[in-house]
Amino acid sequence: MATATDTLLDGTHTVLTPEYVEFRFTLAGIYSRFLAWLLDGLIVAALSMMVMMALSFLMLAFPGFGSALGAVVFFLVEWGYSIALETAWSGQTVGKRVLSLRVIQESGVRIGFYHAALRNLTRPVDRLPLFYLVGGVSALVSGAHQRLGDMLAGTIVVRERRLKVPSALGTTGEEGLLADPLFVSRVKRLSTEERELVLTAALRREELRLEARLRLFAALGARLQDALAMEKPAHLSDEKWTLLVAAALLPPPGTRTAAPRGRALAG
Repeated sequence: MATATDTLLDGTHTVLTPEYVEFRFTLAGIYSRFLAWLLDGLIVAALSMMVMMALSFLMLAFPGFGSALGAVVFFLVEWGYSIALETAWSGQTVGKRVLSLRVIQESGVRIGFYHAALRNLTRPVDRLPLFYLVGGVSALVSGAHQRLGDMLAGTIVVRERRLKVPSALGTTGEEGLLADPLFVSRVKRLSTEERELVLTAALRREELRLEARLRLFAALGARLQDALAMEKPAHLSDEKWTLLVAAALLPPPGTRTAAPRGRALAG
């Protein structure tokens, strides 16, 4: 869990859900982002060197064509590395993964190809005039630590934390609704947004005030009944109903579970 000092130094970004519940993300600081960028830069440099070595014979045999091809390949490696990994790994590159950072949308959900491409293709402007001066200054003056690419793409970089699955969700599913194939199959058909909302609420419910907690699970309970096309059993509270849905979404026992990536809270 991020400490109060971390929150003070790095800042927070608050997202208000449609259920009027606030979730806080701890923003990544300039230093941690620089270290992640440095590690990614070393990887890109190594990949570029390998590609250039592979093309060296072609450059000697056909200097013009080889040089043009080398420039194209270098561009693909330089920008394709971050775009491809942030798209495939939901906002992470190797450097960000090592430093436990993640790029998310300002709304708190995961980024897609569009956001990854937009924020990375804007890097040449952020690098001006040298050493990311423009990007660094914009991140310092921005309340959400956003460089120009992040402002354009509507993204932020947050510090990620992994949460343990509460024992209340660690059920084997051998009884009740969790043993009903119809219930489980309908739960598995929930949209990505609905899954993320359910799992995030289940993992963070103890951090909510009672009034907000009741309001959140009342809204989630009604939404899940519509989404699953099933009536909530009368003996279950809205929170217990939601927890059963969350339990049905969990991977088999023994699999490590992290906070939902789209709303991976770093509060």
